[in-house]
Amino acid sequence: QVQLVESGGGLVQAGGSLRLSCAASGRTFSDYSMGWFRQAPGKEREFVVAITWSGLRTVYSDPVKGRFAISRDNAKNTVYLQMNSLKAEDTAVYYCAAQHSLYGDSLRDPKKFGSWGQGTQVTVSS
Repeated sequence: QVQLVESGGGLVQAGGSLRLSCAASGRTFSDYSMGWFRQAPGKEREFVVAITWSGLRTVYSDPVKGRFAISRDNAKNTVYLQMNSLKAEDTAVYYCAAQHSLYGDSLRDPKKFGSWGQGTQVTVSS
């Protein structure tokens, strides 16, 4: 498995921006597809966005499409989540996840990811 550490969360006003980072170690990062998921209080963990190991394909959930952007730097073993036009409903703990060679619809399924970070809190005030 790969070890993941998220950073970059915090408190921001509605309409603002944040960039989350997820640093990976322990395996060949470029072999792993990466995902971001989030969990709000009292709700199930939900898919946000994912990127394949090559970086050639990205998949976004409808609520964040057009506002969030995922990217990866394989030289730095890091995946990023740029979040713009934040809304109160984006408030959640954001988790980074990794799985070797994952693709297709499986990118949206948290049960398909084997490695998880500890999460970082994002709070958007309205």
